[in-house]
Order: sequence, then structure tokens, then C-alpha cells
Amino acid sequence: MRSVGSTLEDFERDLFSNLYFQRGTTIESASGSDGYHTLALTVRDRLVERYARTAAAHYDANPRFVYYLSAEYLLGRQLRQNLLYSDTERFVHPIAEDLGVTLEDLESYDVEPGLGNGGLGRLAACLLDSMATLDIPAVGYGIRYEFGIFKQGFRDGAQVERPDDWTFYGNPWEFSAPDDRQVIGFYGTTARALDDPSGLRRQWTPGETVRGEPSHMLVPGYGTQTVNIIRLWQARASRESFDLSRFGAGQYKEAVEDIVRAENISKVLYPDDSTEQGRELRLKQQYFLVACSLRDIIRRYRLRNSGWDAFPAKVVIQLNDTHPVMAVTELMRLLVDEHHLDWDLAWSITRRTFNYTCHTLLPEALETWPVSLLERLLPRHMEIIYAINYFFLQEVEATYPGDADRIRRLSIIQEEPEKRVRMAHLAVVASTAVNGVAELHTRLLQATTLRDFAELWPQKFHNVTNGVTPRRFVRLANPRLSALISERLGGEQWLTDLDRLDGLAPAADDPAFLERWRAAKRANKADLAKQVEKSTGVVIDPDALCDVMIKRFHEYKRQHLKLLHVITLFNRIRENPDLDLVPRTVLFGGKAAPGYHSMKLLIRLVNAVADAVNTDPLVSRHLKVVLLPDYNVSRAQVIIPAADLSEQISLAGKEASGTGNMKLALNGAVTIGTLDGANIEIRDRVGAENFFLFGLDAHEAAEARRDYHPREYYERDPELRAAVDAIAGGMFAKGDRGLFGPVVDAMLGRDEYLALADYRAYLECQDRIEQAWRDPDGWARMSVLNAARCGFFSSDRTVRDYCDLIWRVEPVRVLDGG
Repeated sequence: MRSVGSTLEDFERDLFSNLYFQRGTTIESASGSDGYHTLALTVRDRLVERYARTAAAHYDANPRFVYYLSAEYLLGRQLRQNLLYSDTERFVHPIAEDLGVTLEDLESYDVEPGLGNGGLGRLAACLLDSMATLDIPAVGYGIRYEFGIFKQGFRDGAQVERPDDWTFYGNPWEFSAPDDRQVIGFYGTTARALDDPSGLRRQWTPGETVRGEPSHMLVPGYGTQTVNIIRLWQARASRESFDLSRFGAGQYKEAVEDIVRAENISKVLYPDDSTEQGRELRLKQQYFLVACSLRDIIRRYRLRNSGWDAFPAKVVIQLNDTHPVMAVTELMRLLVDEHHLDWDLAWSITRRTFNYTCHTLLPEALETWPVSLLERLLPRHMEIIYAINYFFLQEVEATYPGDADRIRRLSIIQEEPEKRVRMAHLAVVASTAVNGVAELHTRLLQATTLRDFAELWPQKFHNVTNGVTPRRFVRLANPRLSALISERLGGEQWLTDLDRLDGLAPAADDPAFLERWRAAKRANKADLAKQVEKSTGVVIDPDALCDVMIKRFHEYKRQHLKLLHVITLFNRIRENPDLDLVPRTVLFGGKAAPGYHSMKLLIRLVNAVADAVNTDPLVSRHLKVVLLPDYNVSRAQVIIPAADLSEQISLAGKEASGTGNMKLALNGAVTIGTLDGANIEIRDRVGAENFFLFGLDAHEAAEARRDYHPREYYERDPELRAAVDAIAGGMFAKGDRGLFGPVVDAMLGRDEYLALADYRAYLECQDRIEQAWRDPDGWARMSVLNAARCGFFSSDRTVRDYCDLIWRVEPVRVLDGG
């Protein structure tokens, strides 16, 4: 194997070699896409060399591996990150200058992998980044979605979903392995294995099979030689699926039916499950992910190990939420049915292999599947679930004799009103450790959502607060602020030791530093203004307070509470044009799931309010409102560095943790929030005086919901009534009183997340923010202290916590190839 060089001359030589021999073109005829792909391949070569050394080190050490199973990964664009991690960015500028292009030109061809949607996927990507940076042997497993979640656009203010064909021009960061396909079954029948007197082993004959085709992308660590991988699976039809006779008879649609049905499995992230067909496809997708991945995990284990006794010592599988929990039944099926292990031994191995991260407190977000669907789609797995539940409930009965109600609550099978499998229960029963993702979230998991399990197995429960990678969300996203931090701290060591940010705290009292901090923030806001104008046509003021709410649209996140604030400001200005308000830009970003009709209607209302605000000559002098379309990692990397105010206003006790709150605080945004998720830990660290707190806490919210009548708040608060009436009266719908009627009905009828109860406290807090913003030095001081005191929220610390508390894995050092 030829070693790649480490000099500018080596890089330039390899660049032109890849242009000629990989892209098959010349400098004179190369397109911009050719330039991007050639640069990507040249950077990738450097990472491949490190990956080869990583694989060799792992093979020699035979360590315990972390296998991370997640339905989604929000990796973000790869070019800038891989230039940074391979230490080759310094080569690009002089070469690009000689060729008359810029890195920005080439980066415009770098497409985000369409593998995720929200915080769950971005957390998974951050953890993979940190595992590589900390030299932890790890593989991430996911699905290679052909069209991702969707590209978001707006038509008449309504969300329009378009396919995200992210691989249309190819993905230079990916290695395909079509010769390593796995055969995955569905449907069919089961029969007793004649050579098994226990009756626990069965023979499954699938009625349909598809093939899982793997590819992988490299996951380099920063400041280390380790390069791990993320392995992705795409569904392919069997070779015999194309019906040539039907095609020859002119039945073209029928000839490819089997191919289409098979390959639908990996078409999109989270198929709409509002129909029976959609629910079946989503369950197919989940099983496809874990069935492919477990075969690969076993293959990797058996490269260096024989027998099964060492499996839990060499393999730890982390279930990222409930989507991959079918892995439990699949491992049992493989061990018992295919490898002929005794049931008790297989169960012991399984329970020592899996761990489960729960990301929610919302009962509706804890997946359940109809037993009837599982019996039809995965008949053998339903039998295994019944057996696991039978033996588990025997344990419960032995611990709590005669407590039928507790047995009913703990059972993996929900009996009424429909028999369903509780996936979170299966995950807890089968895991060594269960963790929440923020201190409050973990306490509430133990006290409410999973209380019976916490009482049965208190030793299983741990807290591992989420974190984010500072390499992408500070160094790459915010180069101006990063340079200022590095100058102040004397180097970039903080990128792998984020606690060093605490050294910024004294600078909060340095007027000269504060002035430079404000200048960096103002320049970032100017960049954002250009992006906003380009995407929406709206002109925003870089000197205005940048008030940001960026997260997926969901009722519990309470975008509607923010919107009521905006409408109240709209009404105040119209009633008193001379009102002394600080200029403010309110920026929303986020998508609603295609089948989440109430949130799609709220998006339309946000756009309608934005249009009314931005076109009103009186109001728009003080206030602008923007919903930036197609929010993703790239958008986040422009918005987050520009944000002054971070909106984290979910109802207390509903947000598991959040990671947007961490990214924004690390970039100097000041938080307005409830005591929810990781907000509590952020406030504890930055200081109550540097955090704008409002609203009910989790206990007060639970008490308030016992006898809550939202209309009472509406009746007694004139400003709230005026805001709701403006929506109901058609002010933002050209007089159509019915268009946004369901939004009003939800607010006044049930208001499940107590937005009206928190409205007045929220407005009063926003008034305090206005006063604080009028003191530029005071605001800058809060901004600096937010960044300085949030070093705890590094995903490196999160991974160390997982390693110490749950995974029990050790780093494997990869030697420098030089």
C-alpha cells in the first residue's frame, strides 16, 4: 500500500492524480463538481490510511467494541470537517488560489447525508465523533436512506415536502460493499425444531426476503489517529425479483413490483405511519436495520473469538431509543435458532450485551406495536417476545407475590384496549443499563415513565447528560469566536478539553475583550442576514436582538407560545407606534413530520404571522419574523453563531434533554427557558443571573394539569385574549376565520402543554430581556459567561460517562503512521 504524503507537494500530486484517474478528466475540462469530488477523494485517502492503521490496532488488541444502533444520524456536511480532522485545510487555499476557485465554491457541492432529522440523529453523530476522538473502538449502524427525511419548502406558507435526493451526484465519502449483502426475512411460518425437547427453538421459514447491502463512511477523531466507521444498510431486492416474462408481455409495472416493495424499506427516514401500510413499512425498516447489523456484529466478533462465552465481554450494543429494540429478539433468534444455544445461556448473553438510552418522557413517544402486526410480519420474533415476557413475569411474581396490577403494568405485552408490544419495556428487561439524558429526565424516568422498573431494578438506571461536539458546533460553525477563544486561552487544546473554556470567565470583565466578542457576534449576524435574504427575501438588521427558536415542530416544544409572544408584540406596536422597543428578529427553524397535521398548520400560521409582521411598515421597524426553510445542520451552523437569545421553552418535564440549548449557549447565546431537560444543568453552571427563567417547574406543571382550564387564562388576560382573537378572527388568514381554527381550538380546548398558563410569565421574562439588551456590556458579559461555563456539555464528556458507567470500554491508541 502506497503511503500518502504529508506535504503540500504530496497533496497536490495526489489531487491531480485523482482528477485524472478517478474522475477521468483534466484541469481544462473539469467542472465544479469534478473539483469537489477530487478534493474529497484526496482528503479521504488520508483518512483511509488512518483507518487501515485503526483496523490493524483493533485487530491486534481485540478490545470490547461499542456498537451504536440508531435509526438516524445527522452527520452534516463532510468536507470542512474532514479537512480539519485530516489537517489538510492548510493545503487547499494555495492550490485553489492557483486554480482560480475558492474552498467555498467547492463546498457548495458538499451535500448533507440525508440520514437524520432532529436532536436524536445529531446526538448520535456527536457521540460517534467523540468516540473516535477518544480512541474508543466503535461502529455506528444505521440505514442508508435514499431520500432522507425530506426537503422542506413552503407554498402559500404551508410546508411542502420534496424528496431529499442527497446521493444524486454520488457521495465521495462512502465505500459500498455490494458483495457483502445480508439476506433478511419477513412473514412466513414457524415450526418446532424436532431436535429441541424444550420447544424453545423454532424453525422460521420467511415468506419474503430482501437483501441488505452495506456501505460505510469514515468517522475520524480530532487530534488522534483513530478513524472509526458508520455502517449503513440499503434494501435491495433478490436477484430473481425482476419478472422478465411479465416485462416481455408489456406488464412493466407488475414486472418490478417485488423490487419496488423490497427497496421501499430504505427509501425514506420514518415512513408516515398514519396508515396500516405505513406502520408495516416502519416496522420492516426497524427490523431490517437490526437484522443486518447483528449479522455484521457477529461476523466481526468471530474474526478473533470462538465460542460465545466472551461475546458480552467483547460486544456492547447501545440502543439509541426504541427504534432498534427488535435487536433484542433478533439476537435471541440467532443464538437459539441458528447457533443452537440453550435458551438460558442465550438470554444471559443478550442481557449482558444490550444497553438502552431512553430519550423521552412522553408516553406516546414510547413505541408500541400491535401484536397482530408482529405475528404476521415477524412471527418468530413474536414467539420470542412471548417467551421473554413469560420468564420475566415469573421474576416479577417471585418478587411481588400476588401483585397482579404490578404484573400488568410491567408486562411487555399491553393487553387493553388492543394487544400491543411495549418496546421500551422489552428494552429495559433485556438491558444491563438504562440511562436518561439529563438529570431531571433521569429522575422523572425513575419516578414516572419507568417507575415500576426503577423499583424492581434500581441498579440499572443511570444518568448520562447529553453533549455536543465543539469541533463542529464551535470551531467549524463559528471560526471568528473560535479564533478569539484560542487567542485568549493560548491554543486550541480546548477543542478536546472543553473544561478549559472556564479560562474565559475573567475575560467577561475585560472591556476590550467584550468589544471583540460583540464584533464577532455582529459579523456572524451579518452572515445570517445574507442567508435569510437569499432564502426568503426578508431583510433583517444585524444589530437587532437575534431571538432564535430552532427545533423540530412539536406541541411540547411550544412554538405556539413563542408565536403568541410575537403576536402580542405585533399588537402592542400597532396600538402604540411610538412604543420604545428594542429591534428584534425572531427566527424559527424546523420541520413537522409529514403526518403531523396540527404542527404543519402551525408552520403555516408562523409564516402567515411573519408575512403580516414583515409587510407592516410600522411593525417591521421594530420586529422581523422569519421561518427559515429546510432547517438542517448546515443551516444550524449559520444560525447558532448569530443567536443572541436561545428559546428553550418546552413545558417543564417534557423535554428529555435537548442539545440545541447546549450548542447555542456554547456560542454565547443567553437562554430563556423553563426548568426542563438540560436547561436545569445549563442554568446551574452559567449562574441564575445569566439565564432567563420563567414558568412552571415539572412538579407545578403536573399539579396544574389536574384541574386546568385554559379558557380561564384567556378570559382574564387581555393581551392573551387579543393574541388568540387575532388568530381566530382571521387577521393572519385574509379574513378566513376557519383556516387556523384548529390551532385556536387546541389552545382553548385542551392546551395539553400549558402554553396559556405560562404565557404571562413568559411575556414578563421577555420584558426583562428587553431591559438587559439595552446594556450592551452587561449582555456581552452574560454571553461570555454562558460560553465559558458550558464546557461540561461536550460530547467527549458524555462518551467518557458512558465508558465509565455503562460500556466499561477502554481506548485503543493508534500509532502515527509516520
